[in-house]
Amino acid sequence: MKRDMSYLEQMPIVVLGGGAVGKTVAADCKLAGREVRLYSRSRSSIDGLERTGILLDGIQRNLYGFERSGRAFLDMVSTDMAEAVKGAGLIVIAIPAHAHEYYLRTLVPLLEDGQVIHIFTDNYASLLLRKYMKEMGCHKDVVIGGWASAPYGTRIESVGGFRMPHVGVKYRAITLRGASQPMSDMESFMESTKYLPCMDAVTQGLGPAEGDTILDIGFSNINPVIHVPASVLGVSSMENWSCIFGKEPGTYSLYSHGLCPSICRIQYQFYEEERAIARAIGIQVPAYRYESFFSRRSVLTQEYMGTDEDGKDNVVFPLDQPCDEGNVGPDSINHRYITEDIPVGCKIYHDLGVKFGVPTPIIDSMIVLGGAMHETNYFETSRYNLDYLGIGKMGRKELLEYLYNGK
Repeated sequence: MKRDMSYLEQMPIVVLGGGAVGKTVAADCKLAGREVRLYSRSRSSIDGLERTGILLDGIQRNLYGFERSGRAFLDMVSTDMAEAVKGAGLIVIAIPAHAHEYYLRTLVPLLEDGQVIHIFTDNYASLLLRKYMKEMGCHKDVVIGGWASAPYGTRIESVGGFRMPHVGVKYRAITLRGASQPMSDMESFMESTKYLPCMDAVTQGLGPAEGDTILDIGFSNINPVIHVPASVLGVSSMENWSCIFGKEPGTYSLYSHGLCPSICRIQYQFYEEERAIARAIGIQVPAYRYESFFSRRSVLTQEYMGTDEDGKDNVVFPLDQPCDEGNVGPDSINHRYITEDIPVGCKIYHDLGVKFGVPTPIIDSMIVLGGAMHETNYFETSRYNLDYLGIGKMGRKELLEYLYNGK
């Protein structure tokens, strides 16, 4: 049922997470004129921001030319989550998956009726948050939802390894796929985006896309399908980038230097395995053309440059031509493209495939090889499994009822 969400317009926005996305969201919302608080459990990631503010700039590429830049001085910068969350209307969670448990468990006792939580990128955090609320006896009337990606491609600018109070936005999404948990809150969740300025390029662009349950949002996260095959199969180029090829450290880009036709074919087969799992569960996921994978920005380009009326990419970066469009990284196998996208994204796909009888040989091979690089077995060591998400004991019918109605 759709609620009147206009009360959010006058309430503070709190951002949980002091990384690139968290800082960018906080600065973006403040530059739009809102009261904004930023929380991080790490003092070093936010130290000095009260004095310097956060400078937001960058090319901010997108089809419609939306741009917002400037130096933002936040209303609160804190390592006390209770202080930051108290009285807030919108709560933005922008953290890597390995930090979900700490942040979400800390947040549950602080929740207040009427708050709306947006998670960028969701990575199954909405399921975790609902699970923790149940375990901790929290019955607050909150709306919880997540997104398949962040509103931007953004990086913290650094000099000689020193991280500056400066975020550079490479592109802004003009559409993002999101969903609430449960889906019965979907109208309210989508309505709340109107009061979240970091989504302005989306709401003023093609608009947010409604996903089909929060599991769809996990499948719609394009990070595993793009990052993992290119990182695992292109690891020799990454590790030889400086010592053999003589290139400047920190300039290797998976998109610019790692992709090739053979890897793109594997990415497409990875994607087809995802689709097969979704069909077995009975949920809809985004449809991508085969040709869309054969570009140096892969299917990511659609987030900020869109497609034509026939579904073809408006912009293609040919594989046979150089391209400096991509973000840099990974710079080692200890990068989130491997350490997050395999034991979280790939592992959940595998577990869902096992549960619903769908073979996933390409995805499984990525888990095996990525684990071998780290001399571990992600099938055994990853805590991310269906029981961890609170859905392990649910059959298909029960799972869909939980996703749609929360019961």
